[in-house]
Amino acid sequence: MGVETGMAKLLLPALFLAATACIGAHAKFIRHSFPKDFVFSTGSAAYQYEGAYKEGGKGPSVWDTFSHIPGKIRNNDTGDVADDFYHRYKEDVKLLKDMNMDAFRFSIAWTRILPTGSLSGGINKEGVAFYNSLINEVIANGLKPFVTIFHWDTPQTLESKYGGFLSENIIKDYVDFAEVCFKEFGDRVKFWTTFNEPWTYASQGYGTGAHAPGRCSPFVSSSCTPGDSGREPYVVTHHILLAHAEAVALYNARYKPAQRGQIGITAVSHWFVPASNSTADARAVQRSLDFMYGWFMDPLARGEYPGTMRAYLGARLPRFTPEQAKLVRGSYDFIGVNYYTTYFAANKPPPANGLEQTYDGDIRANTSGFRDGVPIGKPEFVPIFFEYPQGLRELLLYTKRRYNDPVVYVTENGIAEENSRQIPLREALRDGHRIRFHSQHLQFVNHAIRNGVKVKGYFTWTFMDCFEWGDGYLDRFGLIFIDRLNGLKRYRKQSSKWMERFLKREETHY
Repeated sequence: MGVETGMAKLLLPALFLAATACIGAHAKFIRHSFPKDFVFSTGSAAYQYEGAYKEGGKGPSVWDTFSHIPGKIRNNDTGDVADDFYHRYKEDVKLLKDMNMDAFRFSIAWTRILPTGSLSGGINKEGVAFYNSLINEVIANGLKPFVTIFHWDTPQTLESKYGGFLSENIIKDYVDFAEVCFKEFGDRVKFWTTFNEPWTYASQGYGTGAHAPGRCSPFVSSSCTPGDSGREPYVVTHHILLAHAEAVALYNARYKPAQRGQIGITAVSHWFVPASNSTADARAVQRSLDFMYGWFMDPLARGEYPGTMRAYLGARLPRFTPEQAKLVRGSYDFIGVNYYTTYFAANKPPPANGLEQTYDGDIRANTSGFRDGVPIGKPEFVPIFFEYPQGLRELLLYTKRRYNDPVVYVTENGIAEENSRQIPLREALRDGHRIRFHSQHLQFVNHAIRNGVKVKGYFTWTFMDCFEWGDGYLDRFGLIFIDRLNGLKRYRKQSSKWMERFLKREETHY
């Protein structure tokens, strides 16, 4: 989507060739170009896929509430039905097997297990039975379940009762929920992720109000639930990190010895490059990384927030007690990294109105995919994303250097096209841009591995076209096309067939 610039034409092929050269002369780039135990997979999330929002004993989540508020979601779309995965999971898991995938990443809807969000409201046996059946189906098809415990769907009851993640009360309720998952599913689930992209949840749910629960300062938007965009994202993140660490400690003490699984957390980050050679812009790059990635990774690796954040935010940034710091530090077996794009970063002075504080303003950086009108990479259908595959390698190398060389899974990476009824089905299934996108990003993942990064897997986003939060059903990120005009019929896109060929398991080495 868009015209390649002279700079992009020169840079990208050169970098792409440099990456492919690492694989070896005349080598064919396939599954066997990666380590033998490397996991290839794709991902999903309960609210985006399952539907059945009032079925099987499920309670309401903040996304059920938020998506039903007129004007919050494009075209007033909701996840009420979504992809109807709740009823069709058996045929869908078969598609994963057909693509030669190694695993399936999915999340568990909190209120499908605990309808009121807390143990006192009872465990929903129908919900437990659904996930047991799904897990068994995944394993029966030769796939490993990678389970996300929380993917943004906070129970509405807890939101109404005490403010959800704004309250430290959420920590106990979250850990109770996680324990039910460990107890019911941990005999078969060996890869757990406590939270998916807490940055998005905190910044969009409490900074801009664009996501559930839709809170922000009144000066940011008059349509938000009144909040504090300069304080609440930091409070929410603090409670998420403590809930994560408590759940990991519980798993390690009570379940890991017998179940022998692994547990981690998934963070998202863009890569950033300086908009100029100035020292100020180089510092803007570091602040951008600190406020997006370091906000989570510094506590996990070091037990405290980045110095840039502590120095600038003062009392607005919560602090860990020594006991909490010890609990959070090192609380992971692996780190999930979600990557989509790279931006230029330029220095931006502190806001003139010191009273109007926001998370976005706190970073003091102007970030953009354009510099002097020239895009950093090919613009994508989703306007905030640009194709810059080498940024994934740089983010992985940065993670190795800065955060104690952790085991990493690339848990999301993908590209969308438009969902339009004007596009004929045959054309909609031709997604050569997605094949190119994943092929190039996998080249740079391979390059990172050869540079010593402990990358153990790559998960495309997403398995099937689905509900994409504020965009509703406008964006199609899937390997599988969902025909929303004809009973949600599934069709395999060209990319799914490319993936099937790429992942063939013959032990032939080229």
